Amino acid sequence: MRKTNAALSVLATGGLVLFAVGCSSGRPLPGPNTQQNPGPAKEMQIKQSMLAQDVQLTDELCRSQCALDFKTALHQLKSDSPANVKSKLTALQQEHEHIHYVEWLGGAKGAGPAVTEGSIPGNVQQEASPHLQEARQKVQQGQPYQSQAIGTGQERYFVLGVPSDGGGSGLVGLIHQDVLHKVEVDLRKNLRLVPYPSDKRYKIESVDSNTLRDKTVTHPEQNEGTSHYHVNEVVVKFQQDPTPAELERMKADIGAESARKVGNTYIFRSTRLEAKQLMGYFQQKNVVFAEPHFLYMTNETREPVGPTGPTGPTGPTAPTAPTGPTTAAEPNDVLYKKYQWNLPAINTLPGWNINKGNQDVIVAVVDTGVDLTHTDLREHLIGGYNVVKEGTDPQDDVGHGTHVAGVISALVNNGEGVAGMTWYNKIMPVKVLDETGAGNTYSVAQGIIWATDHGAKVINMSLGNYADAQFLHDAIKYAYDRDVVLIAASGNDNTAQPGYPAAYPEVFAVAATDSNKQKASFSNYGDYIDAAAPGVNIASTYPKNQYAALSGTSMASPHVTALAALIRSVNPLLKNTEVMEILRKSASDLGTPGKDNYFGYGQIDVAKALEMANQNRGSLSMVTDWVDRELLEIAKKYQRMG
Repeated sequence: MRKTNAALSVLATGGLVLFAVGCSSGRPLPGPNTQQNPGPAKEMQIKQSMLAQDVQLTDELCRSQCALDFKTALHQLKSDSPANVKSKLTALQQEHEHIHYVEWLGGAKGAGPAVTEGSIPGNVQQEASPHLQEARQKVQQGQPYQSQAIGTGQERYFVLGVPSDGGGSGLVGLIHQDVLHKVEVDLRKNLRLVPYPSDKRYKIESVDSNTLRDKTVTHPEQNEGTSHYHVNEVVVKFQQDPTPAELERMKADIGAESARKVGNTYIFRSTRLEAKQLMGYFQQKNVVFAEPHFLYMTNETREPVGPTGPTGPTGPTAPTAPTGPTTAAEPNDVLYKKYQWNLPAINTLPGWNINKGNQDVIVAVVDTGVDLTHTDLREHLIGGYNVVKEGTDPQDDVGHGTHVAGVISALVNNGEGVAGMTWYNKIMPVKVLDETGAGNTYSVAQGIIWATDHGAKVINMSLGNYADAQFLHDAIKYAYDRDVVLIAASGNDNTAQPGYPAAYPEVFAVAATDSNKQKASFSNYGDYIDAAAPGVNIASTYPKNQYAALSGTSMASPHVTALAALIRSVNPLLKNTEVMEILRKSASDLGTPGKDNYFGYGQIDVAKALEMANQNRGSLSMVTDWVDRELLEIAKKYQRMG
């Protein structure tokens, strides 16, 4: 495989641009024309439509999961005293913060609620009151109820009523849907429908990644091929570590506010010099490189997931799951059958007949962190690392990393939420992007190194930019040389501009497809693409025990990551290069016969890949390689011990 690895000279410019490779939302666009470039104006229209569809689907998923949560709670309330009911409603509300108010109707028709918990906000009380009354009546008649939307923006709610199985009693509640506003705001940013980054948290400049000239981004269409860097910072790798005296002299020369170190590489922040001046200064020193400190961002869409009640809004429905070989039983996760078209599309179920995963094969999610308390994830989480704020947990404050983690390893067959692709593999959350969904070269590189040193066998990177940063590449090579399988999303700008880290030769680059096995309209392409995976309307976990349907190459990447983990679970002796070769050889060819720029070697096929890995078990050459590697590690250990 040939990767495009166009070196971008930092000497010719003051910086390079980073893009977020998260999700770009939307329904599948039928027909082969999705492979063509639609033009800037048309592309903006498509993304606007995707945004609206994703928000609507999020509403649907939210309603579904809340109905399930109410039904689950009712099973525990059947014979309890009012005091016990009160405590259980309190627990329900604490676990699901979006349930602002809930009442239990104990079976006395015409009477008021037996027990209540929470409160109804004054600004929606008048509008919610008739819906609550109608919900009580429906529930006491044994019928479910869902109201239309109440309020707007961050103050959007709906009333939910769920009867008990025997009728007469049930739960009625007011559900806060601020998640819809959050999804819309973040999608505009992550789909590049607004100039991004638009917030003022970072002092940054932008450059065109082709010409390396400074660029002013005033319109979302100008985001394509643009990278961002910190105005007053520079990344420097020395040939030899400077002495303390030399370091202090350099800091004084540039007016350094801070200097962080990773190996022989430093990130200097100056109080008076900008990046171009800083690079000019350090290029006179004994350095391997001096480059801008690039900014990395996510690029995803979000939507909570759940089955709608009979009286709820119809809205768009998720793509119908394609039929295919399903020799394994379908999981009982409540959102699987209706929303997870993606797993049957890549033959996941027959693949589970071969292997469902192994807890010893650890997958690092280098992202915004993961929701550590999510009921559909927490059993599969192990200790991680917060690079953004050291000493604190890698808790997700964005949602992107939680969604990625759920695609890989949400609990399977637990009767709720979604099914992950692996049943047993552990997730190592590594937070390298902050609450804005952005991070820098230092944090991403540090996260990769930390995950490698702490046992990760596969690393997912649903992030990136258009800049070939040598500092990041050093971290990639560090992990690759230690037998880690590295998977990255290609980006959501529908451009052939190579994105990094996906375009590095050590990384497996992933494009996105829709349910029609067409190129997702937003997916980046080029000769560096290795394979494709589903990336449109992907249902997965979301913070605060919610679920969301997101789209983007950020969602495609974890499908491949999960498959790499399953391959290593089948055959732990495979080297990272062998795992990547199986991913390529087992892919189902799409588009132009053979490898092409849109799909690489094709869409991944779980069953075929695991069968190939299984056939290679016990190979004498692999056993020999494993023994050689173990002996080498022992030799290195004794060498370090002197």
